[in-house]
Amino acid sequence: MGMSYRRYLSGERIYGCSTCKTHLATIHSMMSRAFNGQHGRAYLFDGVVNIVEGEPDDRPMTTGQHIVRDIYCIKCQTVLGWKYDKAFEPSQKYKEGKYILERNLLVDVQ
Repeated sequence: MGMSYRRYLSGERIYGCSTCKTHLATIHSMMSRAFNGQHGRAYLFDGVVNIVEGEPDDRPMTTGQHIVRDIYCIKCQTVLGWKYDKAFEPSQKYKEGKYILERNLLVDVQ
């Protein structure tokens, strides 16, 4: 396996991994703050960088059945949240291909 190169983001507000401060997303890619994760509040993002995706998993969630993948920090392998692969409820289809990052696992970095 080759070396992993991390992307560095620029902008007015950048979210990073709380363990190693690796850049993950900007405020501009945030779609919603109205989500809950396993550790409390969570944010829905349109795009996230510097992550590794786990294997797909069929999970029952509060909004119905979904196929999701856990996402990990590329540097320290901390679990940060998950990616929605498939939503079975028509009202939840907007989540497909989007990412959940848990607020307690993020820090503001610049």
